[in-house]
Amino acid sequence: MWPLYAAGFTTAFGAHGIAANLGGFSDDAVTSLLVLGGLLALYDGAEVLLKPLFGTLADRIGARPVMIGGLLAFAAASALYAIADSPGWLWAARLGQGAAASAFSPSASALVARLNPAAKHGRAFGSYGFYKSIGYTLGPLLGGVLVWTGDLRLLFAVMAVLGVAVAAWAAFAVPALPPLPRKRQTVIDLARRLTSRSFLTPTAALAGATAALSVGVGFLPVSGATARLGTVATGAAVSVLAACAAVVQPAAGRALDIGRITTRTGLTAGLLTTAAGLGCAMLSGLLGILTAAALIGAGTGLITPLGFAALAATTPQERLGQTMGSAELGRELGDAGGPLLVAAVATLTTLTYGFAALALLLAIGPVLALVGELRAAPEHPGDQRA
Repeated sequence: MWPLYAAGFTTAFGAHGIAANLGGFSDDAVTSLLVLGGLLALYDGAEVLLKPLFGTLADRIGARPVMIGGLLAFAAASALYAIADSPGWLWAARLGQGAAASAFSPSASALVARLNPAAKHGRAFGSYGFYKSIGYTLGPLLGGVLVWTGDLRLLFAVMAVLGVAVAAWAAFAVPALPPLPRKRQTVIDLARRLTSRSFLTPTAALAGATAALSVGVGFLPVSGATARLGTVATGAAVSVLAACAAVVQPAAGRALDIGRITTRTGLTAGLLTTAAGLGCAMLSGLLGILTAAALIGAGTGLITPLGFAALAATTPQERLGQTMGSAELGRELGDAGGPLLVAAVATLTTLTYGFAALALLLAIGPVLALVGELRAAPEHPGDQRA
C-alpha cells in the first residue's frame, strides 16, 4: 500500500503545489484571473478526457503497469518546464502532467480496492486520502518555499525527481495483480451502470468536493494577496485546508466501516460543510480565509472516502478501473469547472461573488433532497402505517 500512498501524494503535491503558486510567482505567464483559471483547469481538463480510457486500460492489462507508466510520464512532463522556461512551455507541462495523472490516479484507486477486503474499504480509502491530503497540505507550503528559494522551474524539477522515485518504488513493491476475467459488456450495459443512482450520487458529491478544493487552493491565495498577506501566510492558510481534509478522511472511513454513519448522511453533511466554507471565503481578512480553509477541508475530507468506498462496493472487481476512471471524470469536471466558474463570475463582478456562486451550487443538492424528504413524510404521526 505504501507506494500507492506515495502515488497519491505525488499527484496532490504536484498539482496543488504548483497551482497555489501560479498566481503569485509567474507574472509573465498569469496575466489575469481568467488566465489563472485556465491554467488551473488545463491540468484537470486533460484528466477529464483520459481518465476513463486509462481506467479501462487498467482493467485489461492490469493497474500496476498503467500506474507506473503514468508516474514516469508525469516526471517527463515536469522536467519539460524545468528545462525550458517560457509561458508556452508552462501550458504544455501542465497539460502533460494532467494527462499522466489520468493514468496513475484511477489505477492507484483500483489497486486500493483490490488489495483490501470490502469490509475495510472505508479505512483503505480514508488512509489513501490521508496521504493524498498530506500532499495537498505540503504542496502549497513547500511549493512556496521552493519557488521563493529558486523559481517555479525548481518546483517542476522536484516534481520530476519525485515521479521517477515513486515509479521505481512501485515497480519493486506493488504486487502484479493479474487482470480479472470480464464478462462481455455492451455500450448499453455501460451506460446503465454509469447512469445508476449508486454511481451518480457519490460521483456528483466527489465532483462538488473537488471543485471546492481546487477553488480554495487556487483562489484563497488571491484573497490573501488582496488582504496584503504574505506568501508564506497564504500558503500556510491553504495548507490548513488540506490538513483538515487529511485529519477527517481516516476518521470518516472508520466511521463508515463500523456503521456509525451512512454514505447518504455523510455526503450530505460534507456538501453543506463545504458550502459553508465557501461562504466564509467571502469574508475579508485572515480570519475569513482560515475559517474557509478549515471548513472546505473538513467537508471534502468527509466526502472523499465515503464516495470512493460507495463506488467500490457497487462495482464488480473486474470493472474497478473503468468505474474509478469514470468517477474521476466526474471529479475532474468539478476540478476544472470550479475554477472556471469562479474566475468567470469574478471577472464580471468580484471574487466574493465567485465564491458565493459555487457555494450556492453545492448547497442546492442537499437542500432539494431535504425538501423532498419533508414533502414525502406524513404530516401527522398517525398517518404512518404500522
